[in-house]
Amino acid sequence: MESSFKLVFSALAILLTLVAFIPYIRSILSGLIKPHVFTWVIWGITTLIVFFAQLEADGGVGAWPIGISGAIASFIAFLAFLKRSDISISRSDWLFFIAALVSLPIWYFTSDPLWAVVALTITDLLGFGPTMRKAYDRPHEENMPFFVLFAARNTFAILALEHYSVTTVLFPFAIICACLVLLFMVRYRRKVVRA
Repeated sequence: MESSFKLVFSALAILLTLVAFIPYIRSILSGLIKPHVFTWVIWGITTLIVFFAQLEADGGVGAWPIGISGAIASFIAFLAFLKRSDISISRSDWLFFIAALVSLPIWYFTSDPLWAVVALTITDLLGFGPTMRKAYDRPHEENMPFFVLFAARNTFAILALEHYSVTTVLFPFAIICACLVLLFMVRYRRKVVRA
């Protein structure tokens, strides 16, 4: 019975992933949303690697939404590059990108997915940096419902996990917190900066 609940939570998380990403992708294609390309490259890489680490740590069906999200995040990075959304790449953006790549050897040399997830979670949170910087300056270019759905998706992904450990829970929990911080900052900045 418990496994059927896990499957339902995973399906809800996948549904929320699609509900969040489809309008977000449409907004990119129409030019309403201008995502930072490096943020999405970092999120695509880190999310896919966390997906594989969660699978190795017996996350089961709870890892599926993370894997789907990683694939879609990589596609958004591609779209952001194609549409020339926000391709301003700073020195710190390069550091975030290099940190994402460094997590691969950490996992390989330690043979422990926990250390890869810790490094990737930190990197993914740092990946919010370019988006936070852009959203602070141009808060009306961010899609707030997307980040609300993303926080909800990660909540369901945690509930769907078949095994709870730091390795399986850390990443989605940290993303929930980062989404909430971004949402509060964008809401505040929209009051200060008029469109």
